[in-house]
Amino acid sequence: MAKKLGLEPLIDPTAQVRQATLGRYTEIGARTSFVESTMDDYSYVVNDSNVIYTTIGKFCSIAAMTRINPGNHPMQRASQSHFTYRASAYFDDAEDDAAFFAWRRSTPVTIGHDVWIGHGAIILPGRTIGTGAVVAGGAIVTKDVAPYTIVGGNPARPIRRRFPEPIAERLLALAWWDWEHARLQGALADFRSLSVEAFLERHGG
Repeated sequence: MAKKLGLEPLIDPTAQVRQATLGRYTEIGARTSFVESTMDDYSYVVNDSNVIYTTIGKFCSIAAMTRINPGNHPMQRASQSHFTYRASAYFDDAEDDAAFFAWRRSTPVTIGHDVWIGHGAIILPGRTIGTGAVVAGGAIVTKDVAPYTIVGGNPARPIRRRFPEPIAERLLALAWWDWEHARLQGALADFRSLSVEAFLERHGG
């Protein structure tokens, strides 16, 4: 039986969660670091992942060992080492470089709704992953990903669209991810059994 999710986020005791906002029916898995980020309702990230400076929409599925918004080093400096910006760890009476961390925060990652990010994927700073997209396992995302597009590889490139453009536009207009919990449960059988076209016809998309 699956874990029972609810209005309060389910956070594994080994996860590190700091300055985060988590929605209803969300889950953060073992040994995952989730820092200065937001994850909306019904989304989850499983074990051994690292998420920082990121906004995640609803119903997102983020697999193990993913890295979202990994740190950049200041390559333009004489040294790109930690000691230049995490100075307090190395020197007495030294402060960390606030401007460096402000620079890191200035390139957030944005992930839409109903996105699937596969095992071991890396999403580089400043990227946007559109609603309904799929990032294949092991992919390294260096460019924005359009809604309802499947990408893979290093660097990640479009493989194909999940649905034709007219269907994708209808799904975006329907915005089923904003439905109330009871309506989602009422449509569960349709999510499971209907083709996307039949689902849109039945639910007004």
